[in-house]
Amino acid sequence: MSTFALPAPLLRRAARSLSALAAVVASVLAFLALVVLTDGAGSGLAAWLPVLAAGTALALWRSRSRSRSRSRGRSRSRIRVARLVPFLPVVVAAALTAPVCVPTVPTARQYPPDLPFVATEHWSLDTGSSVAVYHYPPAGPGPRHPVPLVYLNGGPVRGISLLDHRFLQLLAGQGYDVYAYEQPGGGRSGLLPMDQYTADRSVRDLGAFVDRLGGGAVDVLGFSSGAVVLTRALADPGTAARVHRAVIAEPGPMDGPTARIAGHRGRESARGLAPDPTGPRSTHVPRYAVAFGLLRLGLLSPGTGLIGQAEGDNAFTAADLGGDTASAYCARDAYRIPVEDSARNFSFSPAASLRVQRTVRDSASIASQLGRSRTPAMLMIAECSSQVRQWATAVLAADPAIQRTQFMPGVGHHMWNGLDGNNDRAAAVIGAFLQDQPAPLPNSPTREGIQAFLRDHE
Repeated sequence: MSTFALPAPLLRRAARSLSALAAVVASVLAFLALVVLTDGAGSGLAAWLPVLAAGTALALWRSRSRSRSRSRGRSRSRIRVARLVPFLPVVVAAALTAPVCVPTVPTARQYPPDLPFVATEHWSLDTGSSVAVYHYPPAGPGPRHPVPLVYLNGGPVRGISLLDHRFLQLLAGQGYDVYAYEQPGGGRSGLLPMDQYTADRSVRDLGAFVDRLGGGAVDVLGFSSGAVVLTRALADPGTAARVHRAVIAEPGPMDGPTARIAGHRGRESARGLAPDPTGPRSTHVPRYAVAFGLLRLGLLSPGTGLIGQAEGDNAFTAADLGGDTASAYCARDAYRIPVEDSARNFSFSPAASLRVQRTVRDSASIASQLGRSRTPAMLMIAECSSQVRQWATAVLAADPAIQRTQFMPGVGHHMWNGLDGNNDRAAAVIGAFLQDQPAPLPNSPTREGIQAFLRDHE
């Protein structure tokens, strides 16, 4: 039987190619490892320069070795080419990693333009935060409600979406005096130093905002991470005294022990079913793909030196949220998910958001403090919620002042989404509680029925 053998020169060329490829891969991996070890210092240059220097030094050594071993019988031009060959992997690796160190968006914060339908006010709070404020005075033919209503949006550290603004306009049209503000770092609000983004700071900002209104206690509607701020505010006696009535809608985890619960979720959401979001993604740019990916994995700190807070805010787009938006809708709505926001209004701070979430996850239990709350409260839970059910039921179990729970059928996490009259249904539930009128839906789950609720709504 005859065998086939590749010619020796061809084998040597293949070996050199594989060696060059291995050198490029090793350089890229070394760069990423140094980015993590240096926390992205110097926009990544603290990782890029040492890898480049080490690669160049190794290439010089290999170049001299090659020239000495192969100088006999070769022309000077071939010797020069041979000396340059070891530098090729260095050049390729440098070209692949350099874009991670170069910003492609402004590094100073570029704020969204003002909205055409509501004035943007800028308030300086006693906490030192500068927040963008939106006021929708009571309108419509019905009676005016004397207690102002403050809205805390989700995120955390995200601008208020146009979809939410439309819901606030609906509430104002029913006679509510509606105020909303964007958390520092989100929307048109000013930035904070990264270490000041904490859940406790958000609670203090709420108290300072209510004080700035100057009219006594207010009703507060908190949604998602805004509901977490509201829940933690109810556990703080000083802030809770400023709240007349509280609506806790689809809360995230209220503290560290709750955040570590891996429990039930609601009915199937549209995540994985809905078409991929359209529009530009910052994660298609190497710099932001690396930065946001390592941030999400916890390999970079929120205050990383790879990208500044303002640059990250400017770069992040709605499409970067991926399936997170779809997870806020029921599976049946997968192909009709509304556009929640415009590209010009969308604002999200990924680093500050992670920082706030980590302070919640690292916090001690607030259950005992919440157990002393006396502020009348209502809990809203969506049927197709992407949130862990126990995040909501933990609040229900701990807060004796929750007077009713409204399980909202046919909607996902974003309960006022403009579909099928969902805005009107959510407004009716909220209004009935704020006015101390009978609930439009059964009081479910009750505190005693939490376990049955978890079994029945897996």
